[in-house]
Amino acid sequence: MTHVIEAPHAEDAESLGSVQLRAWLQTYPDEEAGIDERWIREHRGSSATAAGIAQWREFVVAAEQRPDLLFCRVVRSGTEIVGFLCGRRDDVVTLGPMYLLNEAQGEGVGGRMMSEFLAWAGSTPMRLWVTEYNERAIRFYERHGFRATGEREIWRGRLPNVRMIRSSTSSDDLG
Repeated sequence: MTHVIEAPHAEDAESLGSVQLRAWLQTYPDEEAGIDERWIREHRGSSATAAGIAQWREFVVAAEQRPDLLFCRVVRSGTEIVGFLCGRRDDVVTLGPMYLLNEAQGEGVGGRMMSEFLAWAGSTPMRLWVTEYNERAIRFYERHGFRATGEREIWRGRLPNVRMIRSSTSSDDLG
Protein backbone atom coordinates (compact mmCIF):
# COMPACT_ATOMS: atom_id res chain seq x y z
CA MET A 1 0.00 0.00 0.00
CA THR A 2 1.20 3.50 -0.81
CA HIS A 3 1.63 5.81 2.17
CA VAL A 4 1.10 9.53 1.71
CA ILE A 5 2.51 12.02 4.21
CA GLU A 6 0.74 15.35 4.47
CA ALA A 7 -0.41 18.03 6.87
CA PRO A 8 -3.61 17.04 8.69
CA HIS A 9 -6.92 18.85 8.39
CA ALA A 10 -9.26 19.74 11.27
CA GLU A 11 -11.58 16.90 10.25
CA ASP A 12 -8.70 14.43 10.88
CA ALA A 13 -8.84 15.08 14.65
CA GLU A 14 -11.02 12.05 15.36
CA SER A 15 -8.63 9.77 13.49
CA LEU A 16 -5.60 11.21 15.31
CA GLY A 17 -7.11 10.38 18.69
CA SER A 18 -8.02 6.88 17.55
CA VAL A 19 -4.58 6.20 16.03
CA GLN A 20 -2.89 7.41 19.20
CA LEU A 21 -4.91 5.01 21.33
CA ARG A 22 -4.40 2.10 18.88
CA ALA A 23 -0.64 2.76 18.80
CA TRP A 24 -0.51 2.71 22.60
CA LEU A 25 -2.43 -0.57 22.69
CA GLN A 26 0.01 -2.06 20.15
CA THR A 27 3.20 -0.70 21.70
CA TYR A 28 3.06 -0.24 25.44
CA PRO A 29 1.55 -3.27 27.20
CA ASP A 30 4.19 -4.51 29.62
CA GLU A 31 3.32 -7.04 32.30
CA GLU A 32 6.42 -6.22 34.37
CA ALA A 33 5.52 -2.52 34.49
CA GLY A 34 1.85 -3.30 35.21
CA ILE A 35 0.73 -1.74 31.94
CA ASP A 36 -2.16 -3.59 30.34
CA GLU A 37 -5.06 -2.67 28.09
CA ARG A 38 -7.15 -1.41 31.03
CA TRP A 39 -4.32 0.88 32.25
CA ILE A 40 -3.73 2.22 28.74
CA ARG A 41 -7.43 2.92 28.18
CA GLU A 42 -7.59 4.63 31.58
CA HIS A 43 -4.58 6.87 30.91
CA ARG A 44 -4.66 7.33 27.11
CA GLY A 45 -8.25 6.55 26.17
CA SER A 46 -9.15 10.22 26.51
CA SER A 47 -7.35 10.89 23.21
CA ALA A 48 -10.29 9.24 21.44
CA THR A 49 -13.06 10.96 23.47
CA ALA A 50 -14.90 14.14 22.47
CA ALA A 51 -12.56 16.20 24.68
CA GLY A 52 -9.44 14.54 23.24
CA ILE A 53 -10.68 15.01 19.69
CA ALA A 54 -11.36 18.69 20.44
CA GLN A 55 -7.76 19.06 21.65
CA TRP A 56 -6.47 17.43 18.47
CA ARG A 57 -8.65 19.72 16.35
CA GLU A 58 -7.32 22.75 18.23
CA PHE A 59 -3.71 21.61 17.69
CA VAL A 60 -4.22 20.93 13.97
CA VAL A 61 -5.83 24.33 13.40
CA ALA A 62 -3.05 26.04 15.40
CA ALA A 63 -0.41 24.19 13.34
CA GLU A 64 -2.08 25.41 10.13
CA GLN A 65 -2.03 28.98 11.47
CA ARG A 66 1.49 28.89 12.98
CA PRO A 67 3.60 26.43 10.95
CA ASP A 68 6.73 28.19 12.22
CA LEU A 69 5.89 27.07 15.80
CA LEU A 70 3.88 23.85 15.38
CA PHE A 71 4.52 20.85 13.13
CA CYS A 72 2.19 17.99 12.32
CA ARG A 73 2.11 15.40 9.55
CA VAL A 74 -0.14 12.41 9.10
CA VAL A 75 0.46 9.20 7.18
CA ARG A 76 -2.44 8.01 5.07
CA SER A 77 -2.86 4.54 3.68
CA GLY A 78 -5.68 5.09 1.25
CA THR A 79 -8.17 7.14 3.25
CA GLU A 80 -7.08 5.79 6.65
CA ILE A 81 -4.58 7.60 8.89
CA VAL A 82 -2.01 5.05 10.10
CA GLY A 83 0.46 7.37 11.82
CA PHE A 84 1.51 10.89 12.62
CA LEU A 85 4.37 13.01 13.87
CA CYS A 86 3.90 16.34 15.65
CA GLY A 87 6.22 18.78 17.34
CA ARG A 88 6.56 22.30 18.64
CA ARG A 89 9.20 24.99 18.69
CA ASP A 90 10.09 27.27 21.60
CA ASP A 91 13.66 27.61 22.93
CA VAL A 92 14.19 24.05 21.65
CA VAL A 93 12.17 21.83 19.35
CA THR A 94 10.17 19.11 21.05
CA LEU A 95 9.38 16.07 18.93
CA GLY A 96 6.23 14.28 19.87
CA PRO A 97 3.98 12.63 19.70
CA MET A 98 5.09 10.27 16.93
CA TYR A 99 3.16 7.07 16.27
CA LEU A 100 3.03 4.66 13.40
CA LEU A 101 0.69 1.68 13.57
CA ASN A 102 2.34 -1.74 13.25
CA GLU A 103 0.91 -2.35 9.79
CA ALA A 104 2.71 0.75 8.45
CA GLN A 105 6.10 0.08 10.05
CA GLY A 106 9.16 -1.28 8.28
CA GLU A 107 8.46 0.47 4.97
CA GLY A 108 10.49 3.68 5.44
CA VAL A 109 7.46 5.81 6.31
CA GLY A 110 8.81 6.79 9.73
CA GLY A 111 12.08 7.90 8.16
CA ARG A 112 10.22 9.99 5.60
CA MET A 113 8.20 11.68 8.36
CA MET A 114 11.37 12.26 10.38
CA SER A 115 13.10 13.83 7.37
CA GLU A 116 10.26 16.33 7.02
CA PHE A 117 10.40 17.06 10.75
CA LEU A 118 14.19 17.56 10.75
CA ALA A 119 13.92 19.91 7.76
CA TRP A 120 11.26 21.92 9.63
CA ALA A 121 13.32 22.01 12.85
CA GLY A 122 16.51 23.12 11.10
CA SER A 123 19.47 23.72 13.40
CA THR A 124 17.40 24.18 16.57
CA PRO A 125 18.32 21.68 19.32
CA MET A 126 15.70 18.95 19.67
CA ARG A 127 14.40 16.77 22.47
CA LEU A 128 11.90 13.99 23.01
CA TRP A 129 10.74 11.41 25.52
CA VAL A 130 10.66 7.74 24.53
CA THR A 131 9.51 4.73 26.51
CA GLU A 132 12.53 2.94 27.92
CA TYR A 133 11.48 -0.53 26.75
CA ASN A 134 10.49 0.64 23.24
CA GLU A 135 13.83 -0.46 21.80
CA ARG A 136 12.67 -0.18 18.19
CA ALA A 137 11.80 3.52 18.69
CA ILE A 138 15.07 4.20 20.52
CA ARG A 139 17.08 2.67 17.67
CA PHE A 140 15.04 4.72 15.17
CA TYR A 141 15.77 7.97 17.01
CA GLU A 142 19.45 7.07 17.36
CA ARG A 143 19.65 6.55 13.58
CA HIS A 144 18.40 10.13 13.24
CA GLY A 145 21.03 11.63 15.52
CA PHE A 146 19.27 11.56 18.89
CA ARG A 147 21.19 10.44 21.98
CA ALA A 148 19.97 9.50 25.46
CA THR A 149 20.76 12.06 28.17
CA GLY A 150 20.37 9.78 31.17
CA GLU A 151 17.32 11.76 32.30
CA ARG A 152 14.42 9.47 33.19
CA GLU A 153 10.79 9.87 34.27
CA ILE A 154 8.05 7.49 35.26
CA TRP A 155 4.87 8.68 33.52
CA ARG A 156 1.71 8.22 35.60
CA GLY A 157 3.64 6.09 38.10
CA ARG A 158 4.33 3.20 35.70
CA LEU A 159 5.60 4.03 32.21
CA PRO A 160 9.41 4.46 32.25
CA ASN A 161 10.57 7.11 29.78
CA VAL A 162 14.02 8.39 28.86
CA ARG A 163 14.97 11.78 27.41
CA MET A 164 16.79 11.92 24.08
CA ILE A 165 18.28 15.00 22.47
CA ARG A 166 19.66 15.98 19.09
CA SER A 167 21.93 18.97 19.40
CA SER A 168 23.31 19.48 15.91
CA THR A 169 22.04 19.52 12.35
CA SER A 170 22.28 17.20 9.41
CA SER A 171 25.86 16.06 10.06
CA ASP A 172 24.38 13.85 12.81
CA ASP A 173 21.50 12.66 10.65
CA LEU A 174 22.41 9.12 9.77
CA GLY A 175 18.97 8.66 8.14
